Amino acid sequence: MRHAPPSGQAAARAAMTAVTLVVAGCAVGPKYARPSAPVPPTFKEAPPPGQRPEDWKSAEPRDAAPRGPWWEAFGDPELSALEAQVDVANQEVAIAEANYRVARALARGARADYFPTLTGGAGVTVAKGPPRTGTDGGTSGHVTTFAVPFDLAWEADVFGRIRRNVEASVADAQASAADLESARLSLHAELATDWFILRGVDAQKRLLDDSVESYAKALELTRRRHEQGIVSGVDVAQAETLLETTRVDATDLLVTRAQLEHAIAVLTGRPPALVTIPVMPLQATPPPPPAMLPSELLERRPDIAAAERRVAAVNARVGVATAGFFPRLLLAASAGFQGTSLSNLFSAPSRIWSIGPSLVQTLFDGGRRRASLEQARAAYDAAVAEYRQSALGAFQEVEDGLAGQRILGVEADQQAVAVAAADRLAGIARNRYQGGITTYLEVVTAEAAALNNHRASVQLLVRRMTTSVGLIKALGGGWTEASLPAAADVRSGAAPGLR
Repeated sequence: MRHAPPSGQAAARAAMTAVTLVVAGCAVGPKYARPSAPVPPTFKEAPPPGQRPEDWKSAEPRDAAPRGPWWEAFGDPELSALEAQVDVANQEVAIAEANYRVARALARGARADYFPTLTGGAGVTVAKGPPRTGTDGGTSGHVTTFAVPFDLAWEADVFGRIRRNVEASVADAQASAADLESARLSLHAELATDWFILRGVDAQKRLLDDSVESYAKALELTRRRHEQGIVSGVDVAQAETLLETTRVDATDLLVTRAQLEHAIAVLTGRPPALVTIPVMPLQATPPPPPAMLPSELLERRPDIAAAERRVAAVNARVGVATAGFFPRLLLAASAGFQGTSLSNLFSAPSRIWSIGPSLVQTLFDGGRRRASLEQARAAYDAAVAEYRQSALGAFQEVEDGLAGQRILGVEADQQAVAVAAADRLAGIARNRYQGGITTYLEVVTAEAAALNNHRASVQLLVRRMTTSVGLIKALGGGWTEASLPAAADVRSGAAPGLR
């Protein structure tokens, strides 16, 4: 059936009516508010020496805290060069970045529901009807119809179903962006940890190599003294045992070093066969921890930001489930050309159009909508609990790091005293042995104690460095919640830097 085109006034009234309905609509469901988290007023561990508790400032959303690569605080150019390769070559970062792009695309797809859907096509229909007599006396029962239709469908978001769905998708994308930053932070910290452990292995290897050289000389001296009848064969055996045991310990370290070198290669996105790290003993001191209050920590941790954004997403999905109890206002329109001959298909008489709204309401679904709403509410409660647990875990990691730095600092001072005492004991034992006052067993015992204390000192330094890395990671590594992509950027498909 052909219709005359609507007048301009009628079209304007129809558009105004639709706009009025949309504007008057409201988004049903709970409004989002960031859930509370158990935040202590201060950290349990005292600030580092020389820093007063009152100097620790409160969180400020736009503070001027240092940005950029946190690993540069260690002052190691080789480490910084390796860290720079993580973002561009590590495959786990590539996976997280791709997941973020997927989430961004899903958010743009959800936003497309705001707009009408326009489809077009072309078709030919041949129908057989009852015979009819033509003017020339012939009969025909076939009718051929040509059609070029255009159909438009649009849902007026009266009760906010689409809006809530877009909110959820945007929050999911922001959570995925925070996951990407969490992956980066973890991988950078893992690389720094492996680096300092490797350098600690190099330092221990140097200690053992130096000891092997010293013990070899001592063994040769002991053998000459034995040949001269000054000492017994027991002293020779003890000197040889000390030498070979130390040599075995030095060789065993090569296994650990090779594994660490391979791990660093993979973290930087390269096969282990292509990476060789020169030997260089650890010579560093841990930097002081940054000043921060617990309330600020919630803005600094990307994993907490991801958990909070997932709470927002689930909250919006409660609104989507709530909107299912309300009717949906749909607008359908079609226009095009239809005729029985191609020659006059696109002429004015062949034009057709139709337009009309419809209100759709589910009257009975066996409790499906109620179950969906209960599911969404339960998911919200779970997301809130996960957010609070993330906050508690973050506070624990920071407290562990602060306690570790403080206690290991005290232990390092004590270990320095122990090293000096062990060195003095070894010197006294050697002098006593050379003077013929004691057996070589006393030298072996003193030398082993000195070497063990030197190795313990290196291991303690490694622990202090890795604890410092862990503390920086626990504090967010200089990241802030303001670095998350804005909702407008997610919806528009922009890909801003996340740092």
